[in-house]
Amino acid sequence: MSQYETPLFTALVEHSKRNPIQFHIPGHKKGQGMDPTFREFIGHNALAIDLINIAPLDDLHHPKGMIKEAQDLAAAAFGADHTFFSIQGTSGAIMTMVMSVCGPGDKILVPRNVHKSVMSAIIFSGAKPIFMHPEIDPTLGISHGITIQSVKKALEEHSDAKGLLVINPTYFGFAADLEQIVQLAHSYDIPVLVDEAHGVHIHFHDELPMSAMQAGADMAATSVHKLGGSLTQSSILNVKEGLVNVKHVQSIISMLTTTSTSYILLASLDVARKRLATEGTALIEQTIQLAEQVRDAINAIEDLYCPGKEMLGTDATFNYDPTKIIVSVKDLGIT
Repeated sequence: MSQYETPLFTALVEHSKRNPIQFHIPGHKKGQGMDPTFREFIGHNALAIDLINIAPLDDLHHPKGMIKEAQDLAAAAFGADHTFFSIQGTSGAIMTMVMSVCGPGDKILVPRNVHKSVMSAIIFSGAKPIFMHPEIDPTLGISHGITIQSVKKALEEHSDAKGLLVINPTYFGFAADLEQIVQLAHSYDIPVLVDEAHGVHIHFHDELPMSAMQAGADMAATSVHKLGGSLTQSSILNVKEGLVNVKHVQSIISMLTTTSTSYILLASLDVARKRLATEGTALIEQTIQLAEQVRDAINAIEDLYCPGKEMLGTDATFNYDPTKIIVSVKDLGIT
């Protein structure tokens, strides 16, 4: 199939055009059973595709038709062997990664500044976290990534770990040398799990940090809704075969996913993938240029500072996302 196609969204639109009488949930029946104020605000089209996993529309838990086609297109776009759509947000995808490789008592190497979903998954799986301290920027006070040295030390001391989790890029847009980290972990046959919540776009432009799949990571929880144009709570889990069992991953994400799957969220992932794959490079190029103009303008203002490529040069700041605009106001002397 072509990246210009949207098999899931297109099928939902065609289904709604047939105007079928619904003898199934949701009970609002295309909006007729809900408060008219909300119905009028949301609109008929959205409510007409708020559907469930009836036979013609495939099933996220056992995809064989349009959902499988949409996920396969996403896998091709992101350079993965398999892609799973998550309507439990990136949190659900992150929990799937951890619980796919860890059981009770298993060690997992994680940065100290991980998202709460990582800790939730560690608690649910019964795993034992081995914390690695991220580098703290001495000027801005923000957390960067973990260094090669800290990863190497952790691997040497805990070579029996079942997984290594990395944040790439960080919330502030900085990235460590992910490719080298992956190579280090793989030399111990340890899979690398990447929290890519703030990096859905980096795969689609050469001036941005290397994506998890490009670096050879085994799994990546990628938040399409944050920066990729899909609806809030929609995300993807990209997987490479080898050190992880894909069928086991599918079982875990199914266990963590509601059976009342939102087709609106799923369709938004389908169309967001299309735009990233077909227009992403050009749109990101425009965004980089605009961000650099904004960065220059901010840095021309006294006592304000917007970090850029001058921050690079350490193991933890191997690369950065220039579309990220962060502003330090510490020189204003205001607390």
